[in-house]
Amino acid sequence: MRVVLWDTRKLDVAKDFAGGFGVGQYPGHGGLGGRIIRHFYKRDRRPVALVFAYLAAIFRSLGHRVEYALDRVPAGADLYVFNPSLITVALERQAMQQARASSPNCRVLVAGAVAHSMSEAFEGLDVTILRGETEQLFWKLDEVMASTERIVQLGKVEDLDLLPFPDWSLFQPRKFRIGYDFSKFPTAYIQQSRGCTLQCNYCPYIIMENANRLRSPESVAAEMRSGIKAHGFRSFKFRDPLFGIDRQRVFRLIELIGQLPRQIQFSIESRLDLLRPDVLKALREVGLTSITVGIETPSEETLRRYHRAPIRDDRQRDFLLQCRSLGIRTVAGFMIGFPEDTEESIHGVLRYAKALNPTFANFNLVTPYPGTEFYEIIKSQIASFDPTLYTVYTPLLKYQHLTSQRVAELHAKCFIGYYFRTRWLLANAPLLWPALRRFGWKAPPMPEPKHLHAGPPKPHTALHVVQQPRQEQRP
Repeated sequence: MRVVLWDTRKLDVAKDFAGGFGVGQYPGHGGLGGRIIRHFYKRDRRPVALVFAYLAAIFRSLGHRVEYALDRVPAGADLYVFNPSLITVALERQAMQQARASSPNCRVLVAGAVAHSMSEAFEGLDVTILRGETEQLFWKLDEVMASTERIVQLGKVEDLDLLPFPDWSLFQPRKFRIGYDFSKFPTAYIQQSRGCTLQCNYCPYIIMENANRLRSPESVAAEMRSGIKAHGFRSFKFRDPLFGIDRQRVFRLIELIGQLPRQIQFSIESRLDLLRPDVLKALREVGLTSITVGIETPSEETLRRYHRAPIRDDRQRDFLLQCRSLGIRTVAGFMIGFPEDTEESIHGVLRYAKALNPTFANFNLVTPYPGTEFYEIIKSQIASFDPTLYTVYTPLLKYQHLTSQRVAELHAKCFIGYYFRTRWLLANAPLLWPALRRFGWKAPPMPEPKHLHAGPPKPHTALHVVQQPRQEQRP
């Protein structure tokens, strides 16, 4: 069977983010300063969505011929597979129509977060919607191909170790680079775990599953080793939203990364209260260069309103200082544009970002993703349902105290006001340009942590920190 994986990079989309709904790029508003910031955003060429690399491996392992089509629809395939982002839905619909027109006997499968949550977006098309994890096709492809139902339930992959390693060979992997995380390229995406146990009601990561599944450290390290050998990968970006939830697995993975045939760089994403100083030091010793954390807003009232568990300000400052002292970049996510936001509350987010002074601050505008509890709560307050605007950089709501235009202006001021500061440059230059350390330009010394845990971290949530690894299931 000839299989085509259809994709697009138009509209500056990065499909692997926002729980698979995808994000755009900062549009560069606010004059010259905004355009300079946008330039640095656009330097990178992020890897294709991880699910495509899994699908390439899955279809090949099942004996099928696979090709990747970027913004074109090759005729004559037996099966076309789409993984739409929210902002590219219209483009993907057009491509689906072209596929059906050029190959009347083909099947068209639509998978991913958008298909799972918004099957109505594909009304009027002769396609099959897959709900659940696309990688289940490894076991259920024949069942899906035999089904006459418009929507097929796939469920989830129970044992992630049983999946084949992602196959990046179709996607020109040597071009992949993520400069805000790394200085060595090419870069691959990788996962140690899936799912999130937090309750943030605006977050798309918990739509499919509000739980956590983990791979064995041996499987993760073997995948890294395979990518190094096959594609020359020198950096890996972990796409887990809660890296570090299982301390024993993390330390075992650290041991195995240290045994790889080449020293690599890697980045992670997590809650900062899952990463104790001993974990940070050990990760740094084997190549950790960057950590993404969600700070969101300094307003505890806002965080609790949307079921986000707050973390004390001093712990956040300590964490970022520890990372800087160890030579680890921090990418902190902040959110503005909640329905009740005022100019003062948005200025407060910027002031707090400046006080924390992470290596990179990303100011996202609150985006109501279909399928989240937040979307249902504020549906009547959504000003636009145009999916091309769901980039995380466009105002979408009817704000109680501000116009959309004013929110956009304040959004641009956050970016420009944050980056064009001497204090930001002085604190972060050694992280951005490590060669400066040779000339004596060093980060401030690591402070003694003010809050040490007597055991695993205890966030102010029902988040469960795993201490014992599960008994591995082997094929």
